[in-house]
Amino acid sequence: MSEKIVSVNRKASHDYFLVERFEAGIVLTGTEIKSIRKGKVQFKDAYITFIKNEAYIKEMHIAPYDHGNIFNHDETRERKLLLHKLEIRKLQQKVKLKGFTIVPCKMYLKNGRAKLEIALAKGKDLYDKRQDDKIKTAKREMERALKLR
Repeated sequence: MSEKIVSVNRKASHDYFLVERFEAGIVLTGTEIKSIRKGKVQFKDAYITFIKNEAYIKEMHIAPYDHGNIFNHDETRERKLLLHKLEIRKLQQKVKLKGFTIVPCKMYLKNGRAKLEIALAKGKDLYDKRQDDKIKTAKREMERALKLR
């Protein structure tokens, strides 16, 4: 099982508590998968919504393929996510009831197919982000002190 990470959403773990992760396939066109294989994906404003009990990712930017022709894809079109029906129901219930959101975490190629890791997430407050920053700096200082020895 070979995996090649194409893009990672670092801001997701900074802005949210990632509670549970899911692997989803994506419905793509020919030029989109070629562009993904080149690593031209951005999650900057991407989010996941539900339309008629199906999951879609919106505002995910896949750059146009350089060797594409007039049939090149729209960069920020909504793309359908391929999840099991039970997973979709579970995610919909959590989003409706408990104030969760669903965030894309990373995109990778698994056995030649593009997969998207999405996470059920709860928003962090400002003091939570500050606490995380304190922990990171403390770890960094400890590692530096150990290196100097």
